[in-house]
Amino acid sequence: MTRTDPPLLRGLTRPRLRTPAPQAASRRDFLRLAGLTGAGAALAACGVEGQGGKQKVTTSDVQKYWSGKARTGTLRWANWPGYIEDDRATLKAFEKATGVKVTYREVIQETAQWFGRIQAPLSAGQSIGFDLMVMTNGIQLEKLRQLGHLAPLDHSRLKAFAANAGAEYKNPSYDPGNAFTIPYMSGITGIAYNTKYVKEDITSIAQLFDPKYKGRVGMMRDSQELGSFGMFLLGVDPEKSGPADWRRAADRLRRQRDAGIVRKYYEQDYVDAVSKGDVWLTMAWSGDVYSLAGPDVEFVVPEEGGTLWTDNLCIPRTAENPVDALTLMDWLYKPENIAPLTEFINYIPPVPAARPLIEAHAREAAGEEKADLERLSASPLVFPAEADLKRLRHYRRLTQVEETEYQKLFEPIPKGS
Repeated sequence: MTRTDPPLLRGLTRPRLRTPAPQAASRRDFLRLAGLTGAGAALAACGVEGQGGKQKVTTSDVQKYWSGKARTGTLRWANWPGYIEDDRATLKAFEKATGVKVTYREVIQETAQWFGRIQAPLSAGQSIGFDLMVMTNGIQLEKLRQLGHLAPLDHSRLKAFAANAGAEYKNPSYDPGNAFTIPYMSGITGIAYNTKYVKEDITSIAQLFDPKYKGRVGMMRDSQELGSFGMFLLGVDPEKSGPADWRRAADRLRRQRDAGIVRKYYEQDYVDAVSKGDVWLTMAWSGDVYSLAGPDVEFVVPEEGGTLWTDNLCIPRTAENPVDALTLMDWLYKPENIAPLTEFINYIPPVPAARPLIEAHAREAAGEEKADLERLSASPLVFPAEADLKRLRHYRRLTQVEETEYQKLFEPIPKGS
C-alpha cells in the first residue's frame, strides 16, 4: 500500500492478527481537531452549547427521543477503512448473537469531509443512510454536538458500557456524561525516537525544542496536535486552556521552527522518517510505532503530558434504526466481544477486561500468532500504564468562535507564516 492511499490520511496503521492476508490501513484524520446505569443518570447535568444557546440534555429529552423506538433487525454502520476485521468476524458474531443484520461501509476517509457530507441532510432532518458512525473527538464532533445532530444516548440500554468501560472513558471532557458518544478505540500522541541516533532517554517535550537536535525533529502538521504539545511544554492543560495560552504556545512553536529545529511538519509519513533516521525524534501516534516503526524506534508519553484521542460511536439523530445501533454499541462493551477486535486493530480498547482474554488467547495460540498476541497483551501502547494514563489529556473543546481564533494561531506555523 502506498503513502498516497486515502486511508493513510488517518495515520495509525496496524498489522492484522488472526487474518490470512495481512494489510495496513489507517484511522487518523487531518483536522483534529461516571458510570451510568439509568437513562439520564448524569445527563441532566450535561450542558450542550447549541446555536440557540446553552441547552440541557435531560432525562425527559432522552425519554422523548427513544419513546416508541424498537429494534428493527437492521443496522447501517459507517466507519473508517481497516477498522474491523477483513472477514468481518465481529459483525458476524453480533448478527448471530442478536439477529440484527448489519450493512457495514468504510465510507469515512477524513473527518471534515464526512461532516460536509452529512451536515445538509442532518440540518434538514433527513436520514444520512446510516444509523451508527465513528467520529474522532475534535472539531467536527463538537460541531455535531452543538448543532443538535446527535441522538442522546439511553444509558438504561448501555449496561455493558456501565459495567465494563474504563474510568477514563466515562464522562470525557468532550462529551460530559457520555451524553452522545461512547468510545470505540483510542490512541496516544507522544514522542517516538530512534535509539541509533539519540543517545539519551527521551522523557520530555522540551527535548523536541533542544537546539542540539536542530534539523532532526519532526512535529505534526495537525493544528490541534501541534497546539496541544505547545501548551504541554508551557505546563498548560490543553483541555483547560484559553486564548492567552494559545498565543504563548504558538509563539514558542514559531521560535522552534524559526531556529531550524524542525526538519518537517508531518501528517503520517513521519514513520519512515524516524525509522530511517531522517528525523531522530518526533511527535508520533502510538499505533504507528506499535505497528510500523523500525526496531530501533521507541515511544514515550512525555512527562509534561500527551494526548489521548478517541474514536467514538455515535448515532445521528435522524437514524432509522437507532435501537439496533445502541444494541451494537453495548454489545461491543462485553470483554469477550471487544477482545478479538482489539487483536485485529491493535489500538487501546475502552474495556480493560479485554486484556486477560487476549492473554488467554495467547496461551492457546502457537507460533507467530502466539508471539503476536503476547506482544499485544504486554504492550504499553495498547494497554497503557496507569501513570501514563494520568498524564494524558483530550483536545480542547472549541466553540465556533474559538475555533477561528485557534486555527489562525496554529495553522500557519507549519506553512512558515
